[in-house]
Amino acid sequence: MAIDHNDIWLPTASYVERAQVTALARRLGVEGIEALYDLSLAEPERYWREVNDFCGIRWSRPYERYCDLSRGAPFPSWFIGGELNWVDTIIDNAEAAERPAIVAEREDGSVRTVTYRELAAEVRSFAAGLLGLGLKRGDRIGLLMENGIEASVSLLAIAYIGAIAVPLFSGFGADAIVARLQPCGARALIATSGFLRRGRFVSTASTLATVRAELPDLAFLILKGVAEDDAQAAPDVHDWHDLAAPGREAPPSARMSANDPFMVIFTSGTSGKPKGAVHVHGGFPIKIAHDAAVHFDVAAGDVFCWPADMGWIAGSLILGSALLRGATLVCYDGAPDFPDWSRMGRLIERHRVTHFGSAPTLIRGLAANEAVSISPDLSSLRLLITAGESIAPEHFIWFQRMFGRGACPLINYTGGTEVSGGLLSSVVTRPIVPAAMNTRSPGVALDVLSPAGTPVTGAVGELALLAPFVGMTASFWQDDARYLETYWNTVPGVWIHGDLAMRTEDGHFFLLGRSDDTIKVAGKRVGPAEVEEILVEIDGVVEAAVIGASDPVKGQAIVAFLTCDGAAADVRAVAAARIQERLGRPFAPRAVFVVPQLPKTRSSKIMRRVIRSVYSGDPTGDVSSLVNPEAIADIERIVRET
Repeated sequence: MAIDHNDIWLPTASYVERAQVTALARRLGVEGIEALYDLSLAEPERYWREVNDFCGIRWSRPYERYCDLSRGAPFPSWFIGGELNWVDTIIDNAEAAERPAIVAEREDGSVRTVTYRELAAEVRSFAAGLLGLGLKRGDRIGLLMENGIEASVSLLAIAYIGAIAVPLFSGFGADAIVARLQPCGARALIATSGFLRRGRFVSTASTLATVRAELPDLAFLILKGVAEDDAQAAPDVHDWHDLAAPGREAPPSARMSANDPFMVIFTSGTSGKPKGAVHVHGGFPIKIAHDAAVHFDVAAGDVFCWPADMGWIAGSLILGSALLRGATLVCYDGAPDFPDWSRMGRLIERHRVTHFGSAPTLIRGLAANEAVSISPDLSSLRLLITAGESIAPEHFIWFQRMFGRGACPLINYTGGTEVSGGLLSSVVTRPIVPAAMNTRSPGVALDVLSPAGTPVTGAVGELALLAPFVGMTASFWQDDARYLETYWNTVPGVWIHGDLAMRTEDGHFFLLGRSDDTIKVAGKRVGPAEVEEILVEIDGVVEAAVIGASDPVKGQAIVAFLTCDGAAADVRAVAAARIQERLGRPFAPRAVFVVPQLPKTRSSKIMRRVIRSVYSGDPTGDVSSLVNPEAIADIERIVRET
């Protein structure tokens, strides 16, 4: 899709002047994001001291040095000699005491609000309840709970006592939960008894019963909601609200080293067991506070909403982005189109949201239902965010123009579970090109490398991290070998992230999909996003996923999977012709399939790996993170019948 100059967002003088990134740069004596980025790499000690002060990070014992690399680049130690508990930065914020901290809206429309003072009291009470059970520093505690105040309090309280949270997607089945809690030896599970989805109550009773049967070392189940059977009324089952009852005396928060873990969060591997990324008190929270200021432009008093499940990295990222900056976090637990596609807009209108984030999949749904989705009053919005996967320019433009009224910047943000926050993103002080990111994140030494390991511009390459960075995982839980194999062994001393990207001459970056999704047709590499952007321009096409299938002549051939609305006619022929026309005859697809839905994770990432496995008849591997596993059977049937 050709991008018109009118589609490029240009910052006004007032945006530049009031931006958080401008204030940080001036404190460091530089002007502009380019100078700030250069300084962050040339003087990291100075940069991160200023970031800690600028973001109000509370240290109980000041650190002496920024970083120690004596164990090698894959295993840095951060903020040497320092002690902190990152939760203190949130709950000891006296300036924000009477400001709303969290506004939680449920699918049924009920709303509950807590101020920062009330949030601090709830965190301390629940922390005291956990300690009263005998849970302690270093214990792993699963968190299986729908988004809201209780989930937020639980995560903060776990870190408060020095324990380690293991977030779990609220829609996981028993096998997926066991596969994550068992390897880390979890002692407790904080869970919900159920939640509403599209007006229907989804019970977790049978799932929890299976988990407890398979994990005999799980000493405690802490349940939010009503126990549904006698098993849930057993002595080792405790009521969440009883543990959080006011009046419990909590000791001060646990004093933690900057390198002590507070979270193990699992990602799904393409095969075998999930990988448990370890995040530490002096890494993830500081990186998130930094990115919330630099990239999301969040300041005290802003209202931040980005609906996401607490079981994914986005849940912790969003909580930190709002609360570490003294903003109000608006949570929503429910379907984004229930009772109709105005739900997100009504959420923004009702709570006067200033910052709103959305995955590209949700943006496509909003765009396909434009008349309804933009009918609410969206005038409170000042900034939009998209993340989770690459986004087509037309959907980027629609979101910025229709939801953002053409005035709000749309920040494209990419990172991942293993890296906490952003590697590439945008800032509001530079022009923003649709679907692009206008800067590397300060503090992250990043480049785009060719297969030979040399930097490339104007061509597709691997996203590579050239040095350790604040926020990176400390390793995989008790699996250093797999961690090294995944990121560090391809190019010694360089983290190969597994994403395809392209840098333009003017310093913009485009994300083009996962490198293991790369399609190589007759020696020519093409990222799936490049083909998918062509397909979603076709009338009637809602979403597209493109894979590479083994081909005896070309090496690989393109196979496309589309979801369409009712108006799609002859779309398969149109799609095949359009790809050939735009990319050339060698890229003509072997097949185009129209399917009811594409398999996705809860964070709305399309799982091309699963589609590729189904098409080729290979095992699908770990599919526990899929929100719609029934899509697999649909694709199998359609491929077989076509």
